[in-house]
Amino acid sequence: MLKKIIVKLSVVAAIAIAVGSCSTPKDITYLKDFNNGQEVVTAPARDITAVAGDKILITVHSKNQELAEQFNPISYTNRYSARGASRATPAYNINQGGNNSVNPYIVDSFGDIDFPVLGMIHVGGLNRHQIAEKIENEIKDRNLIKDPMVSVEFLDHAITVLGSVSSPGRLIFDRDHLTLLEGIALAGDLQINGQRTNVKVIRNIDGKEHAYEVDLTDAKSVYSSPAYYLQPNDIIYVEPNNLMKRNTTPMGSQAFTPAFWMSMASFVMSTLVLILKW
Repeated sequence: MLKKIIVKLSVVAAIAIAVGSCSTPKDITYLKDFNNGQEVVTAPARDITAVAGDKILITVHSKNQELAEQFNPISYTNRYSARGASRATPAYNINQGGNNSVNPYIVDSFGDIDFPVLGMIHVGGLNRHQIAEKIENEIKDRNLIKDPMVSVEFLDHAITVLGSVSSPGRLIFDRDHLTLLEGIALAGDLQINGQRTNVKVIRNIDGKEHAYEVDLTDAKSVYSSPAYYLQPNDIIYVEPNNLMKRNTTPMGSQAFTPAFWMSMASFVMSTLVLILKW
């Protein structure tokens, strides 16, 4: 009687292991609780602003383009202030039509750029629309051009994506607002072995590193996170799942697989039968 009970229990255990190994993972689907028609409040968008080291392309336009050209030099050389900081060092040329090109400005450690004709302009902490408006007002106030139109672009804003994604690395983006999901898409999406429930976003705020953990399978966790809107130089880290971690150890790719547990169950059942016969 005892022998039959043990055999039955062993068979049930083997079946349970087999069924469990064939079950669908629950932590793969993004936003799995986000249903049709459902609304989720998102974290407020934070404008991307100029900081030291940023490369900014600024061009001035006017109905009288000849007047505007004085603000768009084709060749812009390094300048130095009395404070000893390098100003507006050109990094590379950007074609603006024809054979001409305009150099970007690099924001110095004081948050300033040295702009043609206008001189030193403080842009630190301003978004690109505020920078454009500030330069337009300066040109109008000095009666240099009556109808200036200024365009501003940030050229080198980037995030870094690490871990279990298809294309890890430093990724440049050219938009005012970049979401976490868009940042992950730039990296080619998570690999199947990447953990979706604890994606980390690391951000430097006033010289201190802050970490935010986001569950990509939970809509509220994604959209309400302070990291939903990414900032330049954010670091996204996707941790590999436990199976991937075990694969880095000796015999890790074999242990804890369905075949392994089936073999173990068969071994235990055979051992029990032999013991009972003994």
